[in-house]
Amino acid sequence: MQYFLDVVLPIPLERLFTYKITSEEATFLKPGMRVAVPFGKSKIYTALAYALHQEAPTAYEAKEIYQILDETPLVNPYQLQHWQWIAKYYMCTLGEVMRSALPSAFLLESETLILPNKEAEVDEMGLKDDEFLVFEALRYQSALKIGEVSSIVDKKNVLPLVNRLVQKGVVLQKEELYEQYKPKLVRYVKLGGAYEAEDALEALLQDLTRAPKQSQVVLSLFQLQAAHKKPIRVTDLERESGGSRAVIKALIDKGILKEYFIRTDRVEQEAESASVANITLNSYQQDALQAIQSGFSEAKPVLLHGVTSAGKTEVYFKLIQDFLENGKQVLYLLPEIALTSQLINRLRHYFGSKVSVYHSKFSIHERVEVWNNVQKTEDKAQIVIGARSSLFLPYSNLGLVVVDEEHESSFKQFDPAPRYHARDAAIVLSNLHGANCLLGSATPSIESMDNAQKGKFGYASIPYRYGNVLMPEINLVDIKEATRKKRMKGHFSETLYNAIAEALEEGEQVILFQNRRGFAPIVECTTCGHAAQCPNCDVSLTYHQHRNQLRCHYCGYHMALQQACLACGSHTLDKKGFGTEQIQEELKELFPEAKVGRMDLDTTRGKYAYEKIITAFEQQDMDILVGTQMVTKGLDFRNVSLVGIMNADTLLNFPDYRAHERSFQLLTQVAGRAGRTKKRGKVLIQSYNPYHQILQQVTTNDYDKMFAEQYYEREQFKYPPIVRIIKITLKDKDYNKLNEAAEWFAGSLRNVLGQQVLGPEYPPVARIRRDYLKNILVKMPRNLSISQTKNSIKRIEKSFNAISKYKSVRLVYNVDHI
Repeated sequence: MQYFLDVVLPIPLERLFTYKITSEEATFLKPGMRVAVPFGKSKIYTALAYALHQEAPTAYEAKEIYQILDETPLVNPYQLQHWQWIAKYYMCTLGEVMRSALPSAFLLESETLILPNKEAEVDEMGLKDDEFLVFEALRYQSALKIGEVSSIVDKKNVLPLVNRLVQKGVVLQKEELYEQYKPKLVRYVKLGGAYEAEDALEALLQDLTRAPKQSQVVLSLFQLQAAHKKPIRVTDLERESGGSRAVIKALIDKGILKEYFIRTDRVEQEAESASVANITLNSYQQDALQAIQSGFSEAKPVLLHGVTSAGKTEVYFKLIQDFLENGKQVLYLLPEIALTSQLINRLRHYFGSKVSVYHSKFSIHERVEVWNNVQKTEDKAQIVIGARSSLFLPYSNLGLVVVDEEHESSFKQFDPAPRYHARDAAIVLSNLHGANCLLGSATPSIESMDNAQKGKFGYASIPYRYGNVLMPEINLVDIKEATRKKRMKGHFSETLYNAIAEALEEGEQVILFQNRRGFAPIVECTTCGHAAQCPNCDVSLTYHQHRNQLRCHYCGYHMALQQACLACGSHTLDKKGFGTEQIQEELKELFPEAKVGRMDLDTTRGKYAYEKIITAFEQQDMDILVGTQMVTKGLDFRNVSLVGIMNADTLLNFPDYRAHERSFQLLTQVAGRAGRTKKRGKVLIQSYNPYHQILQQVTTNDYDKMFAEQYYEREQFKYPPIVRIIKITLKDKDYNKLNEAAEWFAGSLRNVLGQQVLGPEYPPVARIRRDYLKNILVKMPRNLSISQTKNSIKRIEKSFNAISKYKSVRLVYNVDHI
């Protein structure tokens, strides 16, 4: 009887592929195990076992699997179900979800090895020069990788050469699988067994009197053992004794010391004593907690709406404590890695070493270790805190999912697929596990508030700040008037300048927000009006002063700042607009005594970069922090009395139906960083249009009015949450072909779906990385079946792919486009 295995391959293909397996393999294999399978002519992929059955595929001859890579399933049934939902809902393939979900160390890649064919008799004279070079190299090496062959013959494409050698029988090809994850082994030393007795030890020390350095190492080993009563690392012994590695190696070679290795986690946990009992809630927090628990009892997700600095985090901690006591796992989702670094310390203070962290700044090996700890439900992985990728970990006993700052657009994945929204995926994940889900925010998204008002979500609120601290005083500064009267100092109005000076005088800290990095977004020639453009994208290049170069923020293209205009040769270059770098420079001139820090994508490249900046600001090593929206998200600084927003208009005047909602959220969040202790904070918002309704609503902190106005507008113009939106982007390098293909696709959609199709239309940036883009929006009323609409779109895509002329045009689906 024949057995077959359906597998998921980590490639963007719709269907599962079937392979032949033996009856022994069939009894051993379970869904969720990894298997290595041949695919295509010579590639070997790591695939995931999905289903066992006895039906042979009809379209092709099933190949045999290469090898089984796991003893037990790596992916559990909850994950497979969750992945299927993501693939179906967000219109991508299971393979794309798998590639995104698994740490890349689990996806073994194949590498072709070239081996000498020892049984062949080779006619050396019949070999070409490059063939002979490879043949000669294989006399001295047992195997060569493709890359090594390439460097031997000094050619990029060596596959034709390798094929010739294979056909002549000179070499053999072998696909080798490379396991990418290696456990971290730490080297320890102890005294050799022969010297454990006292008399042997005395004799040894006598012998070593002529070797003072070796004697010192042995004595240091004793001191360390006496002090710590635990295994001694080689590095610690080196430091303590002042001896070199060579001295320690000599002692190991003589058998006086014995080395051994212990496997350790790369993610070091600070072993703190947990002081869980200290979570005390005030009356408002208690009321919110009761409302949350009553929502949970009805098996609904709950929205916690608490003003900035209301103490939402303490409510989360109290809930986490309850779930941990019942032996459940907790997932704490945050939109930004910057937030995790500040919250980890607070979580560890309460819950000791039960906290694990998981996000993209971690190395491959660290991610594998967290994955393994969660899978084994280890004590150190009871609480997982992380960015959106931590949704994919192998939870088996999940009790609570907390989505903090649920309104954040960073929860939506943009590229590559799956383009999922972590908040919605978290609600589905908690449903699958029968767990509870809590969404928290000071400025909830319109969709979540709509769900709460309609009774789909439970609702809890904390209307006052913790300790009854007053909400910050928010003032609008009219910079149109100030510019006209020439009262601006660079980009600072008199009001903001004086407020900063006053705060610094009183030893308080200041946060300045400008949502644009770099020094200036445009460098323009004042003679001919030419501005340097990116050759790959339809955007101007941003000037970065610290590197003295112009950079594209879309594709990374950069060039040195030109001394003269590239179009007319004139030297009259002028920098237009301003970014965080320019604000930092101006502050150094205006306040030479103050220490100014900057937090944007340029300064937070490294793994611990966020932590260093946040810690320095918390410890008051900086007086002023200039930042992009990273500084707005839930950070808690105790000594900030003033927040300045450099230009609110850039947020408001954005071609997007969410621009006003986003502006309200961003401005309210950044204002919430001010005055979080006893003294009332102050917020200054600079704008050319201070009478704008959104700015007025921010000053009065009137969320309800903003919600009512925005909801009314969305009803009028048919935007979420009234309808659902799927954005279809078509990409191609050929401008005319893209136009034609987009018209064809939009026409076909209109034939099937009627009037709810908008476009095709160019986005604000119509070319990125040399690809032209065109968007089509499909709006679906809530009462229509979304799956039927998606099926119709997929059917049209099949017809579209059958047209050979449009083969190169790529389609990208973005469901619930944000």
